Amino acid sequence: MQRHYRLDADKIVECGPGEAQVWVYVAPDETERRSLVEEMKLDEHTLASSLDPDELARVEFEPDHTAIIFKRPKSYSSEDNFLFRVGSTGLFLFKDRLIIVTADEVALFEGRPFLRVPSLPYVVLKLLYRVIFHYNQHLRAIHGISDELEQQINMSMENKYLLNMFTLEKSLVYYVSAINSNGALMEKLKLNAGKLGFTAENLEFLDDIIIENNQCYRQAEIYSNVLASLMDARASIVANNLNLLIRTLTVITIVIMLPTLVVSIFSMNVKLPVPQEHPAAFWAVLGLSLGAAGTFWAYWSRRK
Repeated sequence: MQRHYRLDADKIVECGPGEAQVWVYVAPDETERRSLVEEMKLDEHTLASSLDPDELARVEFEPDHTAIIFKRPKSYSSEDNFLFRVGSTGLFLFKDRLIIVTADEVALFEGRPFLRVPSLPYVVLKLLYRVIFHYNQHLRAIHGISDELEQQINMSMENKYLLNMFTLEKSLVYYVSAINSNGALMEKLKLNAGKLGFTAENLEFLDDIIIENNQCYRQAEIYSNVLASLMDARASIVANNLNLLIRTLTVITIVIMLPTLVVSIFSMNVKLPVPQEHPAAFWAVLGLSLGAAGTFWAYWSRRK
């Protein structure tokens, strides 16, 4: 699927293919891929990297364009079961056009960052800045979800909440790797600003983006380390709670077993402490049973 945009009064507006400066390809089919490779002279491997979620962020300089692959967070849905995924997006910057290739539908030019975009290199920088904003949003969501799961773990012995926490920890590992990869990409863009045609204003904005990305990386790293430590602590707490529960059940079983043992002994043709016909015979056996259970309970409570 294709979309076409142009820059009009420092804003991005949708238009027809004839006047388009920004071409967006969402999950391009085989025909569109062949057209990009043959007509636009895009490298086939780099184009495939734009759609590969496992590809690292990088920049490559071709004779007539610059190819930029960066990592972005995918939109989260309830079907993901607490797994926040990372995808790739490709930017192919020519002198007079920008081609964007992405594997799934994503809102590219919405929000305040795109209220002022005077040039195509500035669009590239705005896209990188918006990705950092999305990472920060997802990190706040992960932090809130982890707090709720901690409360559920404290009140429940089920494994599903622990598994959800493991999934969040896995997501943070992916995010830390992706944000770090984007940081290396931005540093390389800064070193090659002349090839990209960046102005002094572009470079100043790029410096701000690098600072924002570093802060985002540190925040993701802190969340990842804290969640990993909490997971170890929660696993120990759950194991300790399970041991306490088993010990309590064992004590209850012994307390119940002792009266059963006393009754069983006197039911095997064993003489009772009083004549069998005596009205207090039943109460004597019952008293012995309760006495045995009470003695054990007192002994256990004292030891505890």
